[in-house]
Amino acid sequence: MQRARAPETRGGPGRPPGRRELLAGAGAAAGLLLLGCRGEPVDVRDQAAIAAGGSRGYGGPAVELAFWTGFTGGDRLPMERLIERFNREHDNITVRMSVTRWGDFYQKMPAAVESGHGPDVAVMHADQLATAAVHRTILPLDEVTEALGLGAGDFSDTLWSAGVFRGRRYGVPLDVHPLGLYYNRAVLAGAGLGDAALPRSRRDYLAILEQLKQRGVQGSWVSPALFTGGLMFQSLLWQEGGQLFSEDGVRATFDAEAGVEALGFMLELIQRGYSPRDVGQDADSIAFTNDRNAFIWNGIWMINIYRATPGLKWAVAPVPTIGAQRAVWANAHHLVLARQPSAGERRLQASVVFLDWLSRHSLEWAEAGMVPARREARESAAFQRMTEQAIFAEQLPVVRFPPAIAGIDAVRASTLDLAVNEAVLLRATPRAALRRAAREADALLAANLRKFARAL
Repeated sequence: MQRARAPETRGGPGRPPGRRELLAGAGAAAGLLLLGCRGEPVDVRDQAAIAAGGSRGYGGPAVELAFWTGFTGGDRLPMERLIERFNREHDNITVRMSVTRWGDFYQKMPAAVESGHGPDVAVMHADQLATAAVHRTILPLDEVTEALGLGAGDFSDTLWSAGVFRGRRYGVPLDVHPLGLYYNRAVLAGAGLGDAALPRSRRDYLAILEQLKQRGVQGSWVSPALFTGGLMFQSLLWQEGGQLFSEDGVRATFDAEAGVEALGFMLELIQRGYSPRDVGQDADSIAFTNDRNAFIWNGIWMINIYRATPGLKWAVAPVPTIGAQRAVWANAHHLVLARQPSAGERRLQASVVFLDWLSRHSLEWAEAGMVPARREARESAAFQRMTEQAIFAEQLPVVRFPPAIAGIDAVRASTLDLAVNEAVLLRATPRAALRRAAREADALLAANLRKFARAL
């Protein structure tokens, strides 16, 4: 193929999709037909089946694909390098990445897809897939992953299952990004502590914090915000044997005794003087970089930020086991295919070629400060030389993802996150804050069930 050929852009001419040929015997389930921007029927499962043909490569005219992400930080450049490489290696497919802040991304994408101006391929977090699926913003990918020969063995059971909602696959995992325990080596050294003294248990953690306190250091600042206090709470909840919500998405369960224990531990850090009160947004991280905080439970995305901080002596370890079992919060980026305004056989097939290529190059993506989802990449010598990422990867057997429930992110943000904030700011007891939040969450979950029960 010659790059000089004019690329097929969205809404451009294309051969009819050959639906009967591709979908013989597949059938179209009632309720899946939507109207595209031209008023023609669009079936998301038909599109997914057509996309599966992309596993054989793409030999059609030149096309330009829109790729949407929320990679606005240090993760942007590594993805841009990958796209440049893909474009060099494919004469008839050109990928253009559009970057939007994640908060805006999830507002923008459904409306864009509905109006026929959405992306071809996008990156979504695992906890957003269910919501996007019920809104039919993204395509089911069972046929695509089957055609590509992908399965849990290429990733891990936990990572692979996180892309499934109501028995259908909607995402192909690109990476996983768990919390870890960052520690400030200079602060620990000032208290006569080294890497050998790193905490693994509740007792270890409290003992080290007490030693730091004797040196005038408040060693584990507790943030009332989701980043990092809310994510710390979720990790502790799972360590105590609790769950955020019931499996059927009917009720909140974070207010059970496990949740009270988890939030109680965070308050204990404050009440014992190991953390200041009223910690502001990001103040825990700022104190860490200024050698005033010894430990911070933060995400893998901070690796490149701390690495670029002049003079900061730091390292990372798995989060300690405060509760009865190991567990740590995590999320994952998934590659998704957006519903198109028309069948678009060529675009769908080219999109799968890009999705497959990007998944197979997830080792290079690890440079963004991520743990690659592909097992082959994680087990490579090159990844093991990425010291910090490899330490985060040690936690994969115990990572926990937010549940696959439609609308769950908004429910958590407007209930649980506020309860954690209220308790950490000492404005309510953990039990009272969690119970009130759980009642409010139950009402929202009931409304979501009525709204989404028949969405698929």
